[in-house]
Amino acid sequence: MKDKARLIHTSRIAVRWGDMDAYNHVNNTVYFRYFEQARIEWAERMGSRVSPFEDVGPVIINASCTFLAPVNYPATVVVRMYAGSPGRTSLMTWYELFVEGEDRLYAEGAAKTVWMDMRSGKSVPIPQAVRALFDDSAA
Repeated sequence: MKDKARLIHTSRIAVRWGDMDAYNHVNNTVYFRYFEQARIEWAERMGSRVSPFEDVGPVIINASCTFLAPVNYPATVVVRMYAGSPGRTSLMTWYELFVEGEDRLYAEGAAKTVWMDMRSGKSVPIPQAVRALFDDSAA
């Protein structure tokens, strides 16, 4: 994780029975869903409504995950979302995934988020509410 990343959101998500795969642990694709849920909760809290009816919204252009230990049902995962300094139209985010009540890091990931004009398909400047999180003069 980048040195200047800031913790911007924490999500708690119940692991569902259906999240598991044939190996009896949470399927690797579901970790991306957990990161996505944290990202959407955060974006909506910042005023970026995620909806097909919005003119502008955040989209990811890449994502990664390193799986460190299997998660099993029943559990609640805790996803900590971090972000680096914003660019003009994009924001790099990182994720840490824990099981509630444990200190062990189960997975870590990253995603680059870009704000997009949905009609033109072109990037647009990051909303001021998001940019203000990184304004050191406000800290």
